[in-house]
Amino acid sequence: MSAPEQIKTLQNRDPLAKRSNGIPASVLAQTAVDGILEKKGEAIAVMDMRAVSGVADFFVICTGSSDVQVKAIANEVRQRIRDQHGERPWHIEGMESLQWVLLDYVDVVVHVMMAEAREFYGLERLWGDAPIEQIDSDAVSTHIAMFESDDSSDDQP
Repeated sequence: MSAPEQIKTLQNRDPLAKRSNGIPASVLAQTAVDGILEKKGEAIAVMDMRAVSGVADFFVICTGSSDVQVKAIANEVRQRIRDQHGERPWHIEGMESLQWVLLDYVDVVVHVMMAEAREFYGLERLWGDAPIEQIDSDAVSTHIAMFESDDSSDDQP
């Protein structure tokens, strides 16, 4: 599936789509980051989309250095979120080509991209008004500062 179709998937999502439990979106995003760190994803960024887009509350974006790593990261994120929170993605795109894998958890969207796709499509530029936090890829576990002042009631479905 081409990347523009992945963007269309987000834009055309059912407006009534909801996750199955009340886990705050910030907790889901943190779990995704931990999964990315486990599989050595690079250039990790968390974007707070709440004020700039109705697409999701948070984007978690990272780069994989090969299609094997992109697949491993996507699978780790899916497994970790399922094991820790009982959530499955509402929609998945890109597992065939492994250039840009999108895991859509409704209010958290995880983008695992090859460097060329990430540079070309520039999600950080596209939604440049969104607050963004870069995560140290060398960390074993991380604390996301933008979630410190987060009122968890804003994350409830």
